Amino acid sequence: MTRRVAVLDYGSGNLRSAERALARAGADVTVTADPDAALEADGLVVPGVGAFAACMTGLRGIGGEKVIAARLDRGRPVLGICVGMQILFAAGVEHGVRAEGCGVWPGTVERLTAPVLPHMGWNTVAVAPDSALFAGIPDGTRFYFVHSYALRMADAAPLLAARAKISVTEHGEPFAAAVEQGIVAATQFHPEKSGDAGATVLANWLETL
Repeated sequence: MTRRVAVLDYGSGNLRSAERALARAGADVTVTADPDAALEADGLVVPGVGAFAACMTGLRGIGGEKVIAARLDRGRPVLGICVGMQILFAAGVEHGVRAEGCGVWPGTVERLTAPVLPHMGWNTVAVAPDSALFAGIPDGTRFYFVHSYALRMADAAPLLAARAKISVTEHGEPFAAAVEQGIVAATQFHPEKSGDAGATVLANWLETL
């Protein structure tokens, strides 16, 4: 069965790259800013690039945070990518400024402590046990990252207490590379830019819809 997937267009994110990658993975994809279309799709992908606060402003501009909340109330899956993952958390702090997120998950996104930022390029992921997103992907597989902020594992205790599955990458310090909790999943890396491994992650997500 073909899954209907909406990629949320709120003025941020690699929309066409995500659209093409999802289509290759077998989805019937629509890029949309329409709340009804985003609500009714089998799966919703929330991309994101740039600053946390700017993404939240764009998301609120189309009522995207309400769409995400409504989907979760109705048991409809959501996948966040890069900053689209970050805004699912309670807050983000950039340059000393705190911005409220969607609050789907507890935790604050902060700047990584690392000798080189942004964290740009290929890196491995320590996969959480029983991960659905990484099913069939060998240990040591690399994924493509480009970011300076993340949920630091030093701050991940509330999310772990909520029984979320957290897959971890290290750049200067350990951070959440992917989170899975029920119908909500997200990746800090870009699956749409991660070759065959990223395509498998997207295909695995489609299988959960």
